[in-house]
Amino acid sequence: MTADRTAADAHADGMAVRREVLSDEHVDRAQSRTSPLTADFQDLITRYAWGEIWTRPGLDRRMRSAITLTALIAHGHWGELEMHLRAARRNGLSDAEIGEVLLQSAIYCGVPAANHAFSVAQRVLEEPEGENES
Repeated sequence: MTADRTAADAHADGMAVRREVLSDEHVDRAQSRTSPLTADFQDLITRYAWGEIWTRPGLDRRMRSAITLTALIAHGHWGELEMHLRAARRNGLSDAEIGEVLLQSAIYCGVPAANHAFSVAQRVLEEPEGENES
């Protein structure tokens, strides 16, 4: 965080980017499920993941989405992969480009992981856009 940027600024910027990338519907659902147990975590991801990292000028959102898909595949985070496949489309990646990211991940994340990622992507990318904004 720069000296003139406060935590509140990072949170506000993060919430804006989070809504643009994941959808208002997704963020509203996440916010409605916030509890005393999860409030600090929600604040953390909004300020740091979205307000500090996703707002940096060094990479565009398309590139950040491609990197995120690969990381989620590598670690087997399939629910998050679903969400970020939708986000990748929202950030301008075509279905063909998403397929290329998944194919690339086969080499660096493993064929079984990529195989499962293709299965998840097939299901998610066949949804009418906006149908399942989880």
